Amino acid sequence: MAIGKYSIPALARQQAATQIVERLRAAGNAAYFAGGCVRDLLLGREPSDFDVASSATPQQVLAMFPRTFAVGAQFGVVLVVDAYGSEEILTEVATFRSDEAYSDGRRPDAVRYTDSAEQDVLRRDFTINGMLLDPERLKVSGSVDDAVLDFVGGREDLRRRIVRAIGDARQRFAEDRLRMLRAVRFAARFGFEIEDNTLLAIRATAREIDRVSRERVREELTRMLTEGAARRAFELLEETGLLAEVLPEVARMAGVEQPPQYHPEGDVWIHTRMLLEQLPDGCSPTLAWGALLHDVGKPPTFRRAPDRIRFDGHVDVGVRMAEGICRRLRMSNSDIQQVLALVANHMRFGDVEKMRASTLKRFFRLDRFDEHLALHRMDCMASHRDLSLYQFALERYQTAAPEQIRPTSLITGDDLIALGYRPGPEFRKMLELVEDAQLEGAIHAREEALAMIASSFPRPSF
Repeated sequence: MAIGKYSIPALARQQAATQIVERLRAAGNAAYFAGGCVRDLLLGREPSDFDVASSATPQQVLAMFPRTFAVGAQFGVVLVVDAYGSEEILTEVATFRSDEAYSDGRRPDAVRYTDSAEQDVLRRDFTINGMLLDPERLKVSGSVDDAVLDFVGGREDLRRRIVRAIGDARQRFAEDRLRMLRAVRFAARFGFEIEDNTLLAIRATAREIDRVSRERVREELTRMLTEGAARRAFELLEETGLLAEVLPEVARMAGVEQPPQYHPEGDVWIHTRMLLEQLPDGCSPTLAWGALLHDVGKPPTFRRAPDRIRFDGHVDVGVRMAEGICRRLRMSNSDIQQVLALVANHMRFGDVEKMRASTLKRFFRLDRFDEHLALHRMDCMASHRDLSLYQFALERYQTAAPEQIRPTSLITGDDLIALGYRPGPEFRKMLELVEDAQLEGAIHAREEALAMIASSFPRPSF
């Protein structure tokens, strides 16, 4: 199924949701836009989704629209599908409901459908996400403010720039502990504060975040890292006590001194936060995790030597620690590989000016080398701010043609056999010698490669 969620214009998604509301109402049901799209419209932001809340039951919704998916029908949620060119718009339609107990700390044990929109919003997480909007009134008045139904004080909290749980904060977090991370993410993304009682409830409940699946925790953390407010998000995680629970290895960076001649900005945690501040909205998740974890090996390798503070072997230790974190959070193997490569190679830029041409070009072969460059630049800007090595590497990388970085092999193992050499481990050394010479620009033809092999490796006598 082609969702195409982010390539479809917001106006097309809004129109699809409006038509769903109109059809539900024509059948005698109440229906409104609900949740984050209402918040975003009030903030003047472009919503990524338009969700609908209605008094219609899932069975009614399934029968009313030709293309639907009952993805959460047991909780009153149906996806309605509309075509948009070769793509599809998926609109979530949720039935007004009230929830019973949440024994698993994630989903209600049972739901009761209701005709009351007000009762439905009281079960939601935060006031800024608990508003409804009448799209038909919006079309008539043209004013988002005039079209909003607000039973929970969400508009006032938007005005005051605060994230507040609806009703009893501890109860909301007991229902779904992931909401604690969502409170942090929303506050960071919008530049809001977390309301005092909500903040106290998070601090009191932070240890229970371990009851949330690691995949859900990873997704929330990744959103925090890639929505353009990573520094603020991780400062709030620290402030609420959540950081020590979800990423204790990162929390231990705080207070770990660094040599001031290389890191005038301060300790490892200050440095890491300054890196996070540079991550733009929509950045690569692997780059973001690489930025967060690039110095994770420093706390356990801290040593105060006679000459200066040292972190002997922090890269190797950091790679092992980063792998443990990534696997704990159940990242994909491809993402893990890239994050570990970023951690493993971030110190190599210190030698780029001294590298042989062959070594430098092999460095450029790293998968997604642009992310390595981006991490190095952020690393410099979060410490000494000297970009000379970055500029050197960038210039060499941009001016090197692909065939210079990965030249076509001049000879193969078959050529070595034809020369009389026996297949074995020595073949790799021979081929690497030729490739080094190619990368250095010392040889360019097959005959030169064969001559180099003949002069460097005596043929075995049989």
